[in-house]
Amino acid sequence: MTTVDMWFDPKCPWAWIASRWLLEVERVREVEVRFRVMSLAVLNEGREGLEDWYVEWLAQAWGPARVALAVERKYGAAATRDLYTALGTRIHHDRTPPGRDLYLAALAEAGLPAEFADAAETAELDGELEAANRAALGPVGEDLGTPAIHVHGPDGTVNAFFGPVVSPIPRGEDAGRLWDGVLLVTGVDGFFELKRSRTRPPITR
Repeated sequence: MTTVDMWFDPKCPWAWIASRWLLEVERVREVEVRFRVMSLAVLNEGREGLEDWYVEWLAQAWGPARVALAVERKYGAAATRDLYTALGTRIHHDRTPPGRDLYLAALAEAGLPAEFADAAETAELDGELEAANRAALGPVGEDLGTPAIHVHGPDGTVNAFFGPVVSPIPRGEDAGRLWDGVLLVTGVDGFFELKRSRTRPPITR
């Protein structure tokens, strides 16, 4: 069984697609995925030249990441996985804006205490979000973001990379083939980038 850590920002649609892809991969490959929290708001804090729409988007990203991290710190990977699905379904399918109503509904669905919604309004965990970003991006590159994926080898090595950025979500054996290919190219020493322009928006279902 291969253990995979994926760092996500709850508000990022590309991370959401990658996370649902990895759940498909679990069905067709010997893979166990652990979802871990990072923050695009932290990553971009203080950066100049960002487009206005993205600045507004980032302002709404603090709350979901703080709530998810509070749950991860208290209850670990299994609870984080359930909360991510509850948050992500509302954010990316139902288009529910970040706010207390969103957090309370997602926490209730995941069977978690409502008090975690309070974390959205405090900077108490922001230092830990910064540490999570370092853990996620240190082996990948600080100029990247989410999804950041670490694949743990049986010899203790870690194959870490950003992506894949894909739309729509690959399903079934298509998901498995993509996984095989991603591991093949990222496992090559000195491999850095394979990219083409995006021709469609994130399709999150």
